[in-house]
Amino acid sequence: MFERFTRDARSTVTGAVTEARQAGAPTVTEEHLLLSLLALGALDPLGVDRAAVTADLTAARRRGGMSRADEEALAGLGIDLTEIVSRVEESHGEGALAAPAPRRRTLGSSIRSALGREDADDRTGGRHIPFAEGSKKVLEQSLRIALGRKDNHIGTLHLLLALTSRPGTVSEVLSDHGVTYGTAETTLAA
Repeated sequence: MFERFTRDARSTVTGAVTEARQAGAPTVTEEHLLLSLLALGALDPLGVDRAAVTADLTAARRRGGMSRADEEALAGLGIDLTEIVSRVEESHGEGALAAPAPRRRTLGSSIRSALGREDADDRTGGRHIPFAEGSKKVLEQSLRIALGRKDNHIGTLHLLLALTSRPGTVSEVLSDHGVTYGTAETTLAA
């Protein structure tokens, strides 16, 4: 599949890994793919305000990454998510619900470290970060979209269309900023 990726699409995927690494995230998520697309300027033709999208993603992360549907379901039960987030952050600090899982060292890496034989990845911070299930689905969906459009490549447009087609926080944030499957396809495919 990756042989079909354009240079920009490959840069998006490697950029997502970098985003995850910088955030200290245990996996590469759909959010990291979107942040990488933003950094590459792939959404600039759509008039997307990078800072505003990034701020909305950060706000969603502070809420524990809950989608709007999840928030509405909780509200239907009389649970105010904003109040819960406020109380948790009062006790544990801002962003407590968004904190990445701590990196666990394996016995092998501890032994190599003790012997002074750390992996180059450990020394440079370039450790392997796996893709989360959702981000894998985005990559798979981008292939399906490319095939459906009879394109011989997978580009940033296909990645963006895949992000907009999957339910969740990323597609909701994009939609809030006027980026839907239809607007992206119409504007960027021309």
